[in-house]
Amino acid sequence: MEMSEDDNNMEEYPTEIHDYLTAFEKSLGSVDEMLKTMMSVSRNELLQKLDPLEQAKLDLVSAYALNSMFWVYLATQGINPKEHPVKQELERIRTYMNKVKEIADKKKASKLDKGAASRFVKNALWDPNAENEHTSKTSAKGKKQQRD
Repeated sequence: MEMSEDDNNMEEYPTEIHDYLTAFEKSLGSVDEMLKTMMSVSRNELLQKLDPLEQAKLDLVSAYALNSMFWVYLATQGINPKEHPVKQELERIRTYMNKVKEIADKKKASKLDKGAASRFVKNALWDPNAENEHTSKTSAKGKKQQRD
């Protein structure tokens, strides 16, 4: 998909958009490579390797990518995608992506180790009885050392 210098001269378009077209062409190449990579592995084989949350992410990203490409297609055909049902579909997919993100964030959140927390709090709190026991043990040691 590379454009030669002759092709640039033959096509008629404003020169100020040349950089945009070049960047767009590179992006299309990247999308093409990514799609080839995704299509090289069967969907079932890929899904077997993923946990349910990762499967949901893959499905949502795939649906979002396809709808985004359709959005671009509509725009290239002179159709306003903002007035097309694809806009609602993209919003719906985004809503589910946010829900999956919330679930993933909750899953990543550190779990409270109740036993460790109670030991930490117990040891951090001042216990007047423990102070008395500690004082009596210390004074008993001192008395024992004085006798020796």
